[in-house]
Amino acid sequence: MTYQTTNPATDELVERFASWTEDELESALAQVSAITPLWAATPLPERCRLLNRLAEVIRGQQESLAQLVSLEMGKLIAESRAEVEKCALGCEFYAAQAATFLADERVETDARKSLVVYQPIGTVLAVMPWNFPLWQVFRFVAPTLAAGNTGLLKHASNVPQCALAIERLVQEAGFPDGVFRTLMIDARDVEGVIADARVQAVTLTGSEPAGRSVGAAAGKHLKKSVLELGGSDAFVVLEDADLEHTVQQAVVSRFMNCGQSCIAAKRFIVVEDIAEAFVSRFVQAVQALNVGDPVNETTTLAPMARPDLRDELHTQVQASIAAGAVLVTGGEPVAGPGAYYQATILDQVAPGMVAYEQELFGPVASVIRVADEAQALAVSNASRFGLGGSVWTQDSERGERFARQMQCGSAFVNGLVKSDPRLPFGGIKASGYGRELSHHGLREFVNAKTLWVR
Repeated sequence: MTYQTTNPATDELVERFASWTEDELESALAQVSAITPLWAATPLPERCRLLNRLAEVIRGQQESLAQLVSLEMGKLIAESRAEVEKCALGCEFYAAQAATFLADERVETDARKSLVVYQPIGTVLAVMPWNFPLWQVFRFVAPTLAAGNTGLLKHASNVPQCALAIERLVQEAGFPDGVFRTLMIDARDVEGVIADARVQAVTLTGSEPAGRSVGAAAGKHLKKSVLELGGSDAFVVLEDADLEHTVQQAVVSRFMNCGQSCIAAKRFIVVEDIAEAFVSRFVQAVQALNVGDPVNETTTLAPMARPDLRDELHTQVQASIAAGAVLVTGGEPVAGPGAYYQATILDQVAPGMVAYEQELFGPVASVIRVADEAQALAVSNASRFGLGGSVWTQDSERGERFARQMQCGSAFVNGLVKSDPRLPFGGIKASGYGRELSHHGLREFVNAKTLWVR
């Protein structure tokens, strides 16, 4: 496998990187193994100081990092800048909270003293995707390093410069050499790294097939794993929703990052009484999106990350239309260079259609009409995915009752599903297991040790 930067807006090959040899991989693993016990023994205040310094380094390079993200995977430049800032915030959050999250917990038992102590487990491998090439990694890096673990990164092959930039940022912040390394290895080499005795755990954000493969490898070698996989988030519009606000947020939730987000709204489940008005306004707002170069400040719909992903999405759209979905806007690739796809809305989506059953990872919204709130909940939960979901109503108590019954890892009332360092993030069902962020994410990769003293 070759790592390469190809501009999604122009199809231009910018740079290519050769995958590592076995010797290069062994050298990196040996370096990380050597520093792991020393980093675990580093006092927590020093680890937190370096995390704060890392946040400063990230902010000092915000524009160049944002330009790199937009170049490699096509994100709108304003969204890229926001992603860079979120990485800095994540580092600062764990620098501020690690002492609390890792503090000993006193438990009253028959002992003179009994405690739960949280200790680092060693080296954690992260297998990460391209859609948030910095934030996906930093929400692993910050808690991992704060806990006293070392980290390895196998990034997606289309964002190699982002992967190398993350390693460079950690070095520039003053962390000891080897505390975090980017591995430029083939996907087929991942299982071997998981199997290596110098690696204690693995976390993956990616597709369902990738999750099955990594989860199986971790299980085979009795290694802890966390999987954050795909999603087909429900965006439930009840009949008393504020339409103007709801439609505005529907556009953001579906088309941010060109729809290439695991927690983007994908299934718009709308009560019939309000469906016509919702769809009419939704179409009008979507048609106002401006397709163009992602680094142009006036562009509001970026290209997809790769032409093959666009072509796969188009196949899903065509199959859904053939099965009876109603195309109300979009539905075609944009002519010319770049991996552009029209902002698309499919109405009257029903069970059995690809748009109902599968995750559409791109700028396509599926509208599913339901009779009432009860059916909306049933349809929301009738998915093998369970990452996130939202409900829209002017009655917040009604919304909370509904959200509590949604089968997912995150449920939002009158708000977009998003990751927040202060809250746990992850899914259930085919969306994976385990949690990132908050104290839950940090404690996924520590040894919660019982300490009992007579």
